[in-house]
Amino acid sequence: MHTDDSSASPAQHPYSPLTPDLVLDALAELGLYGDGRLMALGSYENRVYQVSLEDGARVVAKFYRPERWSDQQILEEHAFAVELAAAEVPMVAPLSVHGKTLHHHAGFAFSVSPWRGGRTPELDDFETLEWIGRFLARIHTVGSQRPFTLRPALDVQTFGIDSRDWLLSHQSIPLDQESGWHKACNEALDIITEKMNAHRFTSLRLHGDCHPGNVLWTPVDDNGHGGPHFVDLDDARMGPAVQDLWMLLSGERAQRSMQLSTLLEGYEQFRDFDRRELSLIEPLRTLRLIHYSAWLARRWSDPIFPINFPWFGSSDYWRGQIDMLVEQIEAMQEEPLMV
Repeated sequence: MHTDDSSASPAQHPYSPLTPDLVLDALAELGLYGDGRLMALGSYENRVYQVSLEDGARVVAKFYRPERWSDQQILEEHAFAVELAAAEVPMVAPLSVHGKTLHHHAGFAFSVSPWRGGRTPELDDFETLEWIGRFLARIHTVGSQRPFTLRPALDVQTFGIDSRDWLLSHQSIPLDQESGWHKACNEALDIITEKMNAHRFTSLRLHGDCHPGNVLWTPVDDNGHGGPHFVDLDDARMGPAVQDLWMLLSGERAQRSMQLSTLLEGYEQFRDFDRRELSLIEPLRTLRLIHYSAWLARRWSDPIFPINFPWFGSSDYWRGQIDMLVEQIEAMQEEPLMV
């Protein structure tokens, strides 16, 4: 269930009633009493707050964007996180308070998680990459045990075609760039469809948005505690395993190949990896590029989006998107990364 709030004015925006007092009142209803210290954390899709409690503990309260997911879809995400935590995978799972992980207050659905610190991992360090690879394999081992039944899949339709059609039907692209973008997008989607239909890839429950900001690293102490832990399953969905690996790669082709080889060295200590999925890296990157533009357009009435993405929507932005799609069309026709 992906709805948009692009037609709402800032005053009518779904998050406009969400004040600090409302956040604290919602937690107080659960018996979690804040001491008045509340800090907004970096999240655009939802509203997420670090809250200090009277007993000295800190929790993270996540208020879900209204009408984006159904309660049942959110509970599928929570169940996956709880399964991972039970398997001793370092995933920050929502707390069960009064026997529930999903709560409601003043029209908002929200969850509460323990606060966990950490920094972005050093992905140039091969030992770190190998370590992350081992945990990704463990996430996928749990993820393969049963499917999501309510959350959508990562596929050409939901990420690509639906995004293209929404942008065109809502006149989101300036007229001087629309035809060029439409042509490049259609060509890209044809190649993506061909690549994704070339083999029967295994689909499993994924993290879905495993970029470096969703992997937090803590120093390893003398007892061996520390290392990576994963946060934010908000985009968890069904898809190929390689989706959770490619966003950790950066740099020139040779560097990305070495990073991927190291990730897989750790991954394959716990789980086999289908090398045919390497051909999906550039198609998946291209789908994310198309989906990202549609996501920004759908959320434009949310006041934090114009503030944080002031460059979005101009002719220069869309000209740049055309150039990137042309580059991706070329990249998708190259040989996949070799490891």
